[in-house]
Amino acid sequence: MKRVLPIFILLLGVLAPAQNEALFGGATEAYNKGDYNKAIDHYLKILEGGQHSAELYFNLGNSYYKLDQIAPSIYYYEKALLLAPNDTEIANNLVYAQNMTLDDIETMPKTGLSELYESVVGFMSFDQWGYTAVIFMLLFVFLYIAFYLFRYATQKRIAFIVSVVSLIISLVAVVFAFLSYSDFNADQPAIVFSKEVVVKSEPNERSQGVFKLHEGTKLNVLEELKNWKKIQIADGQTGWLSSESIKVLKDF
Repeated sequence: MKRVLPIFILLLGVLAPAQNEALFGGATEAYNKGDYNKAIDHYLKILEGGQHSAELYFNLGNSYYKLDQIAPSIYYYEKALLLAPNDTEIANNLVYAQNMTLDDIETMPKTGLSELYESVVGFMSFDQWGYTAVIFMLLFVFLYIAFYLFRYATQKRIAFIVSVVSLIISLVAVVFAFLSYSDFNADQPAIVFSKEVVVKSEPNERSQGVFKLHEGTKLNVLEELKNWKKIQIADGQTGWLSSESIKVLKDF
């Protein structure tokens, strides 16, 4: 029995990727034939198996968009962007889907410093900044060793200068990775899935309605109390709504 269990686990590790590949191929074929519901079923089965990627979420967004299902299409486009923030195709398709929403919410203006911070720190995800830091740190170590191995002064000078630059880039990347990770955890975006929901002033049904939101609108979750979530929309307005009316994006 002790031998059977490791073999069984090994077989699962081999068969699971092959099964996901078959499902992905079947989903692509169904999508190309216009059978978007079947494509969605296949993609969701891959997600249920624990695999997720920007490509998978992007394809799900496309499938739901073809069915004019606004909230799911925006939801999966947004999830794809979390994994691939610089993908212009995902961003463009997200804009098309957002144009189908009913809520026209003006975004709070940002200062020039805030926009600069977001453009620099948000240029890559925190794990990409981490990889960058590791690569340049390895380059620094390599050049540091090379500095002592080189014979000629010119070679030593070049190795020294490039190693120092590599070290600085690595340290900056570490700082940006930390800032990006902190921002990622502080930001809790979600998408409204209810056709229409009344945002309350307090976390109970008897409280006064503040404003209404419709499916596909993006918001940020500030806090949670039992089955209620305090949210903030792009123009700064806040309120409470039922947890069942929204789906958070960072659930992977």
